[in-house]
Amino acid sequence: MTFSIVAYDPKNKEWGVAVQSKFVAVGVVVPFARANVGAIATQANCNTSFGPNGLELLANGLSADDVIELLTENDPYKDQRQIGIVDTKGNAASFTGKDCFSWAGHIVGKNYCCQGNILASGNVVSDMSRAFEETEGDLVERFFASLEAAQEAGGDKRGQEAAAILIVKEKGVYDGGTDRYIDIRVDEHPTPIKELRKVFEVYDLCLLTRDDPKDIIKLEGEALTAVLAVLKKEGFYTGKDSKNFTEEIRLALIKWMHTNNFEVKEREDDYLFGSVYRYMTRK
Repeated sequence: MTFSIVAYDPKNKEWGVAVQSKFVAVGVVVPFARANVGAIATQANCNTSFGPNGLELLANGLSADDVIELLTENDPYKDQRQIGIVDTKGNAASFTGKDCFSWAGHIVGKNYCCQGNILASGNVVSDMSRAFEETEGDLVERFFASLEAAQEAGGDKRGQEAAAILIVKEKGVYDGGTDRYIDIRVDEHPTPIKELRKVFEVYDLCLLTRDDPKDIIKLEGEALTAVLAVLKKEGFYTGKDSKNFTEEIRLALIKWMHTNNFEVKEREDDYLFGSVYRYMTRK
């Protein structure tokens, strides 16, 4: 009923899981991860204890393969389980029980593993793997590419319902208080992966500081006119039109950004991050 990918990004020291399923709120039961420890996806006849118990074993220095062996060796429902793991160094391992509903299987690659059950065909997992390997960028972008490729290949043969992405890294959240760098989910929707992208766009604007420093828009000319139009329409600016980015306009823009929870995107110059400008002007 589910396809997932578990992966490690050695460049940014990120561990994570991406998943889609014809199962409500799949993000509650499948993905588990801890910074500097590893990540786990537990699915099929899901044993949710594999998540926290597996992370504890990884934290104690066991390899991904050893953790799977220990978790499943005395499990009476072992043949109905499916699990994927990456450890602290990115070593990956996956297990598919022989009684998982067809099509079921997995692929293990460098720093990742893909697994799925009740799939349209084996192409779902192979296309997911290929997309991850061929896509450049941050782990979250590679995850989206993998989910989309898997769905395009047929996905869960029963349909779509929920999707989630969990990525952790040391001091990952915006204020550094926890390791939750990206934690997004769509619990019930006819096209959850597409909806998850929409959720991530706003999440990115509110909580992440990963913008390309070259992707900026100077607030002058047509760009300033477009921004002013939004500020006026939404009641943040009541002054006169201006060809210059005045202090009054700047304060109105800051108020708009704070209202939308975009504080992490504030700048102290006459530019706006492209991500904010595109979101603002297409509303």
